[in-house]
Amino acid sequence: MLCVLLPSVACDSPAPDGAVPGSSPAPDGPPLAAETLHDDLTARARRLAAAPYEPPGDDLPPALAGLDYDQYRSIRFRPEAALWKGAARFELQLFHPGFIHREPVRLHLVEHGRITMVPFDPARFRYDGPAAPAAAAVGPATGHAGFRVHYPLNDAAIKDETAVFLGASYFRLLGRGHVHGLSSRGLAIDTALESGEEFPLFREFWLVRPAPDAAALTFHALLDSRSVAGAYRFVLEPGAPTTLDVEARLFARADVAKLGVAPLSSMFLYGRNRLRAFDDFRPQVHDSDGLLLHAADGEWIWRPLGNGPDVQLAAFPGAAPRGFGLVQRERRFESYLDAEARYDRRPSEWIEPLGADWGSGRVELLEFQVDSEFADNVAAYWVPDEPFTAGAERAYRYRLSTFDARLPDQTLAQVERTSIGRDALPGQPDAPPPSRRRMVVDFGPLPAAVADPGGAGAPPPVEAVLDASSGQVSDLVVQPLPEARGWRAAFRLEPAAGAPAELRLYLHRGGRRVSETWNYVWHPEHVRH
Repeated sequence: MLCVLLPSVACDSPAPDGAVPGSSPAPDGPPLAAETLHDDLTARARRLAAAPYEPPGDDLPPALAGLDYDQYRSIRFRPEAALWKGAARFELQLFHPGFIHREPVRLHLVEHGRITMVPFDPARFRYDGPAAPAAAAVGPATGHAGFRVHYPLNDAAIKDETAVFLGASYFRLLGRGHVHGLSSRGLAIDTALESGEEFPLFREFWLVRPAPDAAALTFHALLDSRSVAGAYRFVLEPGAPTTLDVEARLFARADVAKLGVAPLSSMFLYGRNRLRAFDDFRPQVHDSDGLLLHAADGEWIWRPLGNGPDVQLAAFPGAAPRGFGLVQRERRFESYLDAEARYDRRPSEWIEPLGADWGSGRVELLEFQVDSEFADNVAAYWVPDEPFTAGAERAYRYRLSTFDARLPDQTLAQVERTSIGRDALPGQPDAPPPSRRRMVVDFGPLPAAVADPGGAGAPPPVEAVLDASSGQVSDLVVQPLPEARGWRAAFRLEPAAGAPAELRLYLHRGGRRVSETWNYVWHPEHVRH
């Protein structure tokens, strides 16, 4: 089965002259300069892609490679050793290599017009309890696994974690009030292909020291993989929302069957829209509950997430979207009842293309079946139509933004919940077969401009437009929810034998669309006989 989890990757072979293992191959060329860093990194990535790929080695000391989860968690960075401690609003804490994080990366500081490498220093870490054996295995060339950025995000007196770069090209962002949930990645290659997925690595980072009162942090990265090398520039601005502007300059070393731009990874175990197969007191368990897409033609599409059957791949083709993202729309604690994981506080994340036209292509949504909340089983990314072949160059700019349930510019009535059950009453004699479904879609309040259109006479009714790719739909009813909390559209679905049904539904009033489009795929395997 395809896996989009954080991969366990080995580290590089020893580098010459005491360089950090896991650093990128150093192609010939002039040294990097602080003033022209992004252009210099672009030239380096171009040269790197023109040279044969040098895969990571496997020389992490056994005492580090063999750490289990509890041992690795017992290695703790000392906060008083943070980079830029007390000198800026931003501080950097470093991650120790080991456990599944076997790919040490080079970290560089860009300060006062100079670039210096951050040496590994075991004094920055505490090796508590079960982690003690790891302390004897480290040395000056050990390297780091990644870093995290701290900033006064929620309280002016406390510097909270707001961004984490750790493992392959994975990173996470936190907005105000959030706890860690979904992940972003620098690039996805060959996701959901039989040939298997390729996981590019951020081999090196250059962290630009901010001014003492700066509210944004700039840093750069060099990405490398068997098929692609790339130079990345990031600008992080924490807050509500936290935003990360990304500029990626990519160079193809080999033909890429599928390029995935601005990928997101998340977890959906179960929710309101599925019969629960888990003996659990919690009503729902997920980091995200839907894909939100703002298409090039202006349509807003909401696709609830699922957990199987097997592997599901959906495509939303067309011109580059105005934006897309994975959303944790349900934000009430009562919907999860998990006081530790706090799924109600997981961030949503939005991708907004910037600058040059991304051309035509498709947003893909990958979902596959898992039985654990500790495994990511959802991915979303942009796939351009134009092939990315060996020797080609490509540039993408986009902004990632954290948010809660709604984006400021999404003013239409949004889907609040999807509920599905058997279309029969309990104990009903001669009940229809279990395959016949009652589908219930609840929307929030209508936009103010159409909620009360004014004028003489009664306002026009709120109606629904419904399409199904297969099967029969009937008994479509639209009614207001109590206390003006929105509108409900309910209908009957009689699926075609053994065939999934893709469903699309939206509300309109007086000839005007007033809601986003609910898009859902019903699978016969969802029925519990």
